[in-house]
Amino acid sequence: MQAPRLHALSAAALLACGSLSGNAWAQPASPAPAPAAAAASAPARPAAPPARNAEQLQRVEVSGTASEESIRKASTASKIVITREEIEKFGDATVGEVLKRLPGVTTGGAPGRGGDVRMRGMGGGFTQILVDGERMPPGFSLSELPPEQVERIEVLRAPTAEYGTRAIAGTINVVLREPLKKKLNEFRAGVGIERDKVNPSVSWTRNDSFGAGHTYSFGLNAMRGEREDDVFSDRLTRTLATGAEELQSTRGRSENSREGVNLNGRVQFKLGGQDTLSIQPFVVFNKSDSHSDITRTTTPTPAPRPVDFYDRIESAGSSRFTMARLNAQWQMRPDADTRIDLRGGVGGASGENSSTRQESLAGVGTRLQEDSTDSRDRNWNLVGKFSRSLQNDHSLVLGLEGEGNTRHSSRTTLINGAPQQGLGDFGDDVDASTTRLAAYAQDEWNVGKQWDFYAGLRWEGIKTESSAANYAVSNTSSVFTPLAHARYKLDPGGKEAIRMSLTRSYRSPQLQDLVARPSINTESRHDEATPDRAGNPDLKPELATGLEIGYEKYLSKGGMLGANFFARRISNVMRTFTALETVSWSTTPRYVSRPRNLGKATTMGLELEAKFRLDEYFDDALPLNVRSNLSVFTSKVDGIPGPNNRLDSQPKATANLGVDYRLRSVPVSLGASLNWTPAATIQQSLLTEVSTDRKLVSDAFVMWSVTPEQSLRLSASNLSPLDYYTGSVITGDERTITSRSGGPSYTQWQLRWEMKI
Repeated sequence: MQAPRLHALSAAALLACGSLSGNAWAQPASPAPAPAAAAASAPARPAAPPARNAEQLQRVEVSGTASEESIRKASTASKIVITREEIEKFGDATVGEVLKRLPGVTTGGAPGRGGDVRMRGMGGGFTQILVDGERMPPGFSLSELPPEQVERIEVLRAPTAEYGTRAIAGTINVVLREPLKKKLNEFRAGVGIERDKVNPSVSWTRNDSFGAGHTYSFGLNAMRGEREDDVFSDRLTRTLATGAEELQSTRGRSENSREGVNLNGRVQFKLGGQDTLSIQPFVVFNKSDSHSDITRTTTPTPAPRPVDFYDRIESAGSSRFTMARLNAQWQMRPDADTRIDLRGGVGGASGENSSTRQESLAGVGTRLQEDSTDSRDRNWNLVGKFSRSLQNDHSLVLGLEGEGNTRHSSRTTLINGAPQQGLGDFGDDVDASTTRLAAYAQDEWNVGKQWDFYAGLRWEGIKTESSAANYAVSNTSSVFTPLAHARYKLDPGGKEAIRMSLTRSYRSPQLQDLVARPSINTESRHDEATPDRAGNPDLKPELATGLEIGYEKYLSKGGMLGANFFARRISNVMRTFTALETVSWSTTPRYVSRPRNLGKATTMGLELEAKFRLDEYFDDALPLNVRSNLSVFTSKVDGIPGPNNRLDSQPKATANLGVDYRLRSVPVSLGASLNWTPAATIQQSLLTEVSTDRKLVSDAFVMWSVTPEQSLRLSASNLSPLDYYTGSVITGDERTITSRSGGPSYTQWQLRWEMKI
């Protein structure tokens, strides 16, 4: 591509992001050394015969360390790699806060609070989240994973056979710390402040070797946090026949305290030759306690008042989550061209939740609801992979996977001390199991000096069964997904390349969507806005045909320019609908909200990215590392009226702008970034429209390297806090219900001391 076009691409991303703010807030742009990752779309290939150039050698076998640029540049499929330096740069408290700065990535929740991670703005399971290549059990969230325990983050925009194809939007694979040959003993202590609440945290990471070439890594993190939020919500009900309106307003405050401990490790034994055995424990424990006190006003006051009319709600709750996982991996090298990987693991998770809700009127308690749930998950997995480098520049990989998950959960609801009525036929205990089997084959090869190709096939079958008293569910689905990727190097060194992908992917129904045990609304008002909830055992997986076309150019001083277009055509779209049904738990029809397969949807978008050093374009400029990206999305769900009939949670765009700089005269680094997501309105069903406010989150950091082994880092998140609300409009046959809830967001400050021993 000619230079003018390169400058135009860079300017497009920068100007679009720069329009958000007059200041240049940033994050690091220079690639940094990172432990080796697989260079191609799948993990590293086995050793091959002598290659034609240095880049091909790196693609075949990466050892020691590899830079973000080299891994990304050598991948046949589109891949983004986030290294340790970039993960640490802003002192983020969670991995989710790190991910929000990536092209096309958004997070749910209020500004500065993280939330579920979404690629291309698509929520609800469209994004595949992996830790060390594996899915985590229900209850685990990236928002609870400390960045100190992460080695690197791999983002795959298009699915591959090895990582799995339950990735319509893409895949995010978080790789935990790996043992390296160099010794490392690192201690960190920090304290965060939000609304005068002090949140301390400590972490310890150790990396060393022992015996005849054996290595190990160990990471421990402990934290405690407190939050205080002002809560606002309004609900306006308008009766269509008469035009009468009723406004319910709630105002109050909620408090939450959290404690967490994360532990992970990896021990790698050399067994002779190039054979290795790795053992990887991973333990997570979190607990939280909450309390809220809210007043409610109703205008006009109903006459006569319903039996359970109230003007105050006092709630309290507690939750506990524990997860433990133990994996073992055996890598064998029968010869220089062959590698066999065997991996197995067992794990378990438990969750306990309890809550009380006391309603009162004029200071007198009227209704007490007590809920408690207890869940136990057990899982196992077995993976076998055979890799072979062939003489004609082919790299063949064959794999088999098996996975099993079982869940036992119980739920109890008491109303004024008595069991909730209506669910006696279903029981309080539910046992569910999911079994997944998969087989895949993939081949990567080179044609000449400029073409790389990837072809893959994957079959995956999932069987889900659940049981409750008088209510059993069974669902079986299988998907066959062909995959094709190609890379064309516009120059022999791969500094400028075009990538293309044509793939098949899918999204399987979640367990809670299949299990049909009802959850009954306990309020006296029962309408479209307060329905009962139930699952749908007949749900089918969504299937998507995907297209990716991308361009990348790597600059001389470590930056890159990129543009990527994607499109997905999705069938069997799953949506939650509310309808009036005749049900077994009531003698009269009830409004029930349950997921259903709707039809087809289309989504597409353009992702622009520019990261470079400023002095690469301006000779007299400071060597500022600049990073910016702009992503634009659109989608359409058939069968839903427009104009806002887009996929769930998908905004129309997202953008990031940032710089960082290391001062020349003193050992100080500083930088800042700006993240923007516009307001969004989604027509979710024929009756329901949902909306979210815009997000504009600015972060900044300054780090002082006191000595080569010690540093102090001051960081701030959400420097210009905005109010954040979500809302909905439900239009029924008799009334329209407009709801809005949320409140202000807050700035979080953190001071952290880092020491290498």
